[in-house]
Order: sequence, then structure tokens, then C-alpha cells
Amino acid sequence: MFTIASTPAKQSVTETISTLASRLSSSTLLEDRRAAILGLRSFAKDYPASVASDALRGLITSLTKDGEDVDTVKVVLETLLMLFNPNENSPEASEEIALWLADEFTQRQDNITLLLDFLETNDFYSRLYSLQLLSAILASRTERTEECIFTAPLGISRLVAVLDDRREAVRNEALALLTYLTPSSSELQKVVAFENVFDRIFSIIKLEGSISEGDRVVEDCLILLANLLRLNVSNQSFFRETGCVPKLAQLLSNSLGGDTTGEVAEWAMLQKNRNTFALLAVLRLFLVTGGHGTPANQASFWQHGILALVLQIAFSRNTEMQIKAEALITCADLIRANSRLQEGFAQLQVTSVLDEPPLEGTEAAPQNGIPKVYVIDGLLDLTLSVPTPAAFDSRMAACECIKAYFYNHPAIRKHFLRRAIDGHKTGADETANVLTTLLQPMDSQVSSDPYRYWFAAVILFHLIHEDGDAKSLAMSLTEGDASSGEEVVTCIQTITENLIIGIQKNVDERVLVAYLMLLSGWLYEDPDGVNDFLGEGSNIQSLVQAVVNPGPGGVLVPGLAAVLLGTIYEFSTKDSPVPRATIHPILASRMGRDLYVDRITKLRGHPLLRDFEVLPQKLSSAPQGGFPEVFFDRTFVEFIKDNFGRILRAIDRDPGMEIPIISNGVQKGISREMVDSLRSQLEQKSKALEKAEEDLLVVGRQLGQEQADHRRARETSTVELSRIKQVNEALQRHHEEDLNKIREEQNRVVQDLQRQLDSTKKTNEANAERVAQDHQRQLDHVQKTTEANAARTRKRAEAEVSDLQKSLSKLEADLEKANKNHLQDLKTAHDEYMTKQTEQAARLKRAEEKLAEANERAEAARIKAEKSETAALERAKEKQAIQSELDDLLMVFGDLEDKVTKYKNRLKEAGGNVTDEEDDDEEEEDEDGDGDEEEDID
Repeated sequence: MFTIASTPAKQSVTETISTLASRLSSSTLLEDRRAAILGLRSFAKDYPASVASDALRGLITSLTKDGEDVDTVKVVLETLLMLFNPNENSPEASEEIALWLADEFTQRQDNITLLLDFLETNDFYSRLYSLQLLSAILASRTERTEECIFTAPLGISRLVAVLDDRREAVRNEALALLTYLTPSSSELQKVVAFENVFDRIFSIIKLEGSISEGDRVVEDCLILLANLLRLNVSNQSFFRETGCVPKLAQLLSNSLGGDTTGEVAEWAMLQKNRNTFALLAVLRLFLVTGGHGTPANQASFWQHGILALVLQIAFSRNTEMQIKAEALITCADLIRANSRLQEGFAQLQVTSVLDEPPLEGTEAAPQNGIPKVYVIDGLLDLTLSVPTPAAFDSRMAACECIKAYFYNHPAIRKHFLRRAIDGHKTGADETANVLTTLLQPMDSQVSSDPYRYWFAAVILFHLIHEDGDAKSLAMSLTEGDASSGEEVVTCIQTITENLIIGIQKNVDERVLVAYLMLLSGWLYEDPDGVNDFLGEGSNIQSLVQAVVNPGPGGVLVPGLAAVLLGTIYEFSTKDSPVPRATIHPILASRMGRDLYVDRITKLRGHPLLRDFEVLPQKLSSAPQGGFPEVFFDRTFVEFIKDNFGRILRAIDRDPGMEIPIISNGVQKGISREMVDSLRSQLEQKSKALEKAEEDLLVVGRQLGQEQADHRRARETSTVELSRIKQVNEALQRHHEEDLNKIREEQNRVVQDLQRQLDSTKKTNEANAERVAQDHQRQLDHVQKTTEANAARTRKRAEAEVSDLQKSLSKLEADLEKANKNHLQDLKTAHDEYMTKQTEQAARLKRAEEKLAEANERAEAARIKAEKSETAALERAKEKQAIQSELDDLLMVFGDLEDKVTKYKNRLKEAGGNVTDEEDDDEEEEDEDGDGDEEEDID
């Protein structure tokens, strides 16, 4: 007899998957491998973890081995895509599976290159599935996938070339992949741009119906274009130089041309608006304020008429508010900080939002049926005269456009302000004049349209912010005729009066915030404005009352009122209408330091101010049926944050300490008492210098007199000396004459004696010798007597000459001593003056050195704080990287534990007995096996 065999044991899913994976890796026939892949595909959706763990490498190997068989490649790619996108209710579905699959592909460059190779085939599914698989891998491991595609041979070129595929599904998938690939990597953006991608994008847009008729593909093209241009100056320059700017102008023209069509489906109009919004966003990428290539981009856009086209979109009756707002913001970016475009912008004309089309048959009607006005008037009409809440975004954008018109252009700013002043004085166009809006009493519309006053205050704030000339020009506006006995009220006083009345009437908080923002910015570093404000002394009391008694839950108005009070006290002087010494006791007694600090601190910590940069300043922030939560202007927020510390400390400053305007970014505080003291010292020094100069003149005159006396004494001495010389010469002459007379007398006597001798010689020769000797003695005596008389005369003359010379020397010594004494007095006075001046210069130098040291310490503290913040950020990044590595390791350990558990379960199902030691051994073996497996993967 024949026996019937028993029914074979039913295989589990895990065993079936394992069997199919084994067959895939071991089969030699293509048909067998394809059958195994088809079997794995049937399990991929519901059991992705099991299929991936057993067959992933076999599937990737099959792509390499059977890459030329289109059917096999299609099935493999489908299976891999199912692993990335399993059923949500699958018990094995997990985000970790996608990460593990992506790691398997990106750890080997050849795997990504293999997928890129399929893009060169013409098969529809090979291209489509390869692109989808690359997108899935990119979504899981972005940075690594970008690196693999970037380094793959012709990887970017192959991707960009797929955009030329006529099959929409493939082309759109390539478009999506390039969009996901290019948002952050500038190198990838440059490589993609140089693959002629801009022309390909514009070709796709044109093929899809351009802006007005295109579907989501047009929007995707614009998003890819934005990715390639965002913060990439090189690509922007390449875009501009390759003649793509006129193509943007064509797209704008197409968007405008769609306005004249008939009935359009709602979904089509919605898509058109999305396309237009995306196009305007692309334009704004070229116009980043302060960007390196922004001036060139602005000039190119102006040259090709893009500004005029964007203005037409902004003021078109058929444009939605959101598109209008984006168009106006684009216009603002296009002219900001470009003086040539700012000046040319005012000459453009637009259709005013307040004008209605004239009646048919009117000769003045233009072709489009709506009168045109200059763009600045149109912007003012939109900003100040459209009270509907739905128009808030467009009003905000129009305000930004006005601010961009005079941004960093003092001449336009003064021209704008002067026109506003003239318009206010003449009463022309009161609805669109910021000064008239702010200076006139609040009407009943303040509750229905508070933003009319808010926009007017913001525009005036930007007109005068950090511009002393503009502040002076605005202060020149007064009301009242003094010659007619009327009280003259200044612009600041009128604005302050409206503010105080608004506080008393508890008007909308936005209006009060607007007035407080304007006054705080106006009076900061403007002593003249502070004095003008203090011309009405009761203003201080009213502001103090607003700080002390705020409304229910009020933080903004009390805080800003405290800021305004601090600003007034900071820049007031002892010469102000209400002196500093009077303001300080009022603030200290009625408000107190603690309340002042509390109000300003709470204002700084309020979310509307603290988180201004991240909060939407749009209509979307409005509660249901209410006004938008927009209270502050960006420039004012920056102003408050930059000067918060100084305003907070203002109340602590001594009343005798006056703070002049900041010069070159350095705050210089000077005590008024010190100034007065230095002033008095300077006056004393000046008087002492004048007295010294007068003394110097007196001494000079005395010196001249004494020098004249000296000259006269010298002349007298010279005359006396010459007289003495003449007397001496006369004495000498007389002495010689006496000698000659004596000689003559001697000779005569001798002759007489000789005659007597001769006469008596004969008679008395005996007595001759005796007589001769007697006569000889007489002769010697006479001769000696004569010589003694001559010597005495000569000595007397020499003594007289010596006395005269001594008198002359004494006179000369006295004169020289007098000169030395006077010169010494002058030198002593000059030295004392120079010593005092040197001491004063040294004191000033020491003060400057102390100020420099304080600045250096502050700068060192700031640098140290920045280094600390940088170090903290680096430690946070290192911690995050380490945490990421730990997470990866934990994931790997989890996979290993799952495998061990699975093998134990399979062994138990097979009837084996597993002990604890065997469990440990199996775990070690599994770990070794996994290690080998990882080595195989590498």
C-alpha cells in the first residue's frame, strides 16, 4: 500500500524571507534571482526590517550584476522604495529602518554612483525609481548623500540633464531632487548653476504655461531657482551676466497679463498667486540690504523695467493683498540705499487706491480708466487712508517702501519733510500728510483705525532719527501767530499734548505707543528738543502719572513713558526750562528709582519687544476680529535694545552731571560744577596772563628807559673820557713846554755862567773850579726839582684818569646788573605761567588716560564675553556630536540584540535547548559575525 506523506510544516514569514534572500544571493540564473526579488517585494511593505536585514546587500548586488536587465532593475528599485516607505500599520515600521538603509547606501560611494548610472538609461522606471530612491536617501542622510553625489563622476551633470526629459513624471522628480539637494551647500549650488540650469528652468516654466497658467511645477521651478540664488553672489552674478534678468521681466509681464482674462477657476487663481509670490521672493533674493552684489542687481532690474512691473502688480485692482504686500516689499528692497534709484523712483506714476475710474467719455481718463498719481503720493494714500483691517499687510509694506525711499539719503529726507511741513501749513491733502495726521486732534476714527497714527509716527520717526538737521527742520514747525496775540505752540508740544490727551482718554494702545516711540527717538541726544519739550512744565507730571498709575495690565505705555522720562532727564541741562536739579527730585519722589527700573525692565522683557525678530509683523498675528499684534517698528526696537542700559541708569546720574551728545561712539559725561570750576580757573589764568603781559610791557618800558639812560651815561662817560684825555694831553704839552723852558733857562743860565766864567776866568782862575762846582750843584738841584715837579704832575693826571675809568666801569656794572635783574623777573614770571599750564595739561592728560583705560577694560570684558560665548557654543556642538555618535552606537547595539533574540527564537523553534552560557556564547558569536559583516560592508 501507498502511504500518504504528512503535510509539510508551514514556513514562517521570517524563514520565507531568509530563504528568498539566500536564493537571491546564491542563484546563478537571472530568472531565479528575479523570482526571489519578486517574493521579497511582496514582503517589503509589511516586513521592512526583516527584508532589509536579510536581503538588502543582495538587492544592491543585483543592481550591479543585473543592471542591464530592465525588468530586474525595475523590481529591485521598487523593493528598495517599499523598504523606505513601509505600511504605517506594519509592526516593523520605524524611522530607524530608513536611516539604516540610507547608511548602507552612503557608506559606499559606488552605491550612489550606481543609482546615478541608471539616469543615463532611457527606461522610464529606471530613471524615475532611481530619482525617488536618491530622494529618500537624501532625506535620511542629507550631508553624506550630498557629498556622494558631489564627488560622483558627472553626478550633478546627470541630474541636471534629466530636466530635459520630456516625460513629466521623470522631469518633475528630478526637479524635486535638485530642490532638496541645493538649499544649503553653496558649492553644490555653483556646480548646478554652471550646468545651464537657469535656461532649463525658464524653459520648463514656459512649457508649463508661465506664471499665469502654470501649475505646481512652475512654483517648484521658482523654488529651485531660489535655492540656487539665495546668499550666493557668484550664482547671482552668473544669472545676471547670462541674460536671465529679461526673462524675469517676461515672467512679471505674464503675471500682469493674466489679470485681463475672464473667469478663472479658484484653484487656478490660487496657483497663480502662489507662482507670483514665489517669483517676487526670487527677486528679493537679489536685493539683500548691504549685500555685495545688491547694487549691480538693483541697476540691472531698473534697466530692464522690473521696478515698474512690480509697481503695477502692487497697485493693480486685481492683485490680492498678500501679493500687493510682497510686491511693495520688493520695491523697497530694489531702491533701498541706492541714491540714483531713490531719486528716479519718485518720478514713477501709479494708480491711487483712493481714485475711482472716471466716467466713460471723459477726456481726462487714461487708457486704463484710472487716474495716475506719483508713486510717493500713492504710497501715502495707501498707508494712511485705507482703514480696512484686511489691507494691513499692504499698508505695512507701503510704509516700508516709503522708508526705503529716503533711507540713508539726507537730501530726499529733508525734501520729504519740507513738503510735509508746507502741506501742513497750506492745509493741502490733509489725509496723506504725516504731520497733519499727528498734529491734529484725535477724531472718532482713532478707535477704528489706530494704525493711521501709528504709520504716520513711524514715518516721521525715520525722517528725523539720528539726523540733527531734520530734527531742527521739524522743530521749526509752529502753530499760532505771536503778532496777533496767539500762543505759539511747537510741533513737539502739540504731539506731547495729543499723547497726554490720549492717555487720559485711554485710546488704543497702538496710538500711544506710536507717539511715545516718536518722542523717545526725537528727544534722544537732542538737548534742543528736550528744552522744547520742557517748555510746558506740566508734561513731566503727566508722564509720571502714566508711569505710576498704568491701566489694567498695561506694560507698554508705562514702560515707554519711563523711557521718555529717562531720555528727558538724561539730556536736560541746568539751563533747561525745567532744570535737571528740579527734574530729579520729581522723578525720585513721585515715581522712585525702583518703579522706574521696574517699568523699563518689564518693557524690555515684554514678548512684543523681546521676541520682535521672530514674531510676524503681519495681519496673521491678529486675533479673530481684532487688530494685528503689531506695536513696534524694527528700527525703534534696535534703538531701545542698543540704549537700554544707558536709559536704565539715567535716573542714577547726579543732577550736576550733564551728558552731551555722543561723539564718535564715545559717551563723555562732564560735571557742570567741574565745567564751571575749570571755566573760572581758565578765567583766572587768562587774567593772570593778561597781568603778566601788562607787567612784561611795564618791565619792557623800564628796560627801554634804563637802556636809554645807559646809553646817555655811556655817551656822558665817553665825553668825559675824551675831556680827560684832552686835559692829559694838554698837561703833557704844558709839561714839555715847562721842560723846554727849564732847558732854555738852564741853557741861558749855563751861557750866563759860561760868560761869567769866561769873564772871571781870567781874573780868578784860582777860584774857577770852586765856582764851577757851585754852579754845577745849583744846576743839578734845579734839574732834580724840575724832574720831581714833572713826575708829580704826571702821577696826578694818571690818578685822575684811573678814577674816571673806575667810575665808567662801575656805571657799566650797575647797568648790566639792572638788565640781569629785569630779565630774571621776566623769566620767573614766564616760568610760573608755563608751570601752571603744564600742570593743567597733565591733569587733562591723566583724565584722558583714565578714560582710555576704562574703555580698554570695557573692550577687554566684551572680548572675553564673546570668547566665553564662542567656547560655550563649541562645547555645545561637541556635546551634540558626541550625543549623535552615542545614539548611533545605541542603535547598532539595539540591532545586534534584536538579531540575537531572533536567532535564539529560531533555535528554540527548531527544538534546541538554549542555556544561559550558550546565550552568552551566541551573543559573542553574533557580535563577531556582525563585525565580519561590517567588514564585508566596508
